[in-house]
Amino acid sequence: MNRNAFLKRTALSAAALASMPSFAHFSSKNEKESKNLKPKIVRKGEGKQVNVIGDQQTFKLTSEDTNGLFTLIEEVNPPGTMIPPHVHTNEDEIFKVLEGELEVTVGDETTILKAGDLAFAPKNVPHTWKVVGDQDCKTILSVFPAGLELMFAELGNLPPGPPDFAKVSEICGRYGITFLT
Repeated sequence: MNRNAFLKRTALSAAALASMPSFAHFSSKNEKESKNLKPKIVRKGEGKQVNVIGDQQTFKLTSEDTNGLFTLIEEVNPPGTMIPPHVHTNEDEIFKVLEGELEVTVGDETTILKAGDLAFAPKNVPHTWKVVGDQDCKTILSVFPAGLELMFAELGNLPPGPPDFAKVSEICGRYGITFLT
């Protein structure tokens, strides 16, 4: 081995060793956080189904499953289904379209998401969505941190028929969500 190759290999090895204590600390921290997590398989069609003021949701992973880290919800809705503009103060959301088309506005940007597209709606940024096109839209909603499914379950327990917007706003307000009118 020539001198340059030896020095290069030695420097790389030293750098790798120097980073190990930091990496070991990071790994042990993650192990502590996920220590109580149990694996879970959720099959197609499984999960708690909830009608949230017209938004058809199926809870796939909840706060209980993820130690509060995130919630994962599948939404399947016909064209015309929408949620009015609102702001979250506690959660970030990611909308990933699997089938159909979803018009999403986040902040000042409006776009149409198609299968494979996603949008990130950070907390404190106004957003809204509406199913467009001529077919149902299947979307995966990821919510960070978890817990919003509790609000969705409450909204799903409201009586059928046109929603009482004052009641909906009151429930959402308790979870840090404000509608923009």
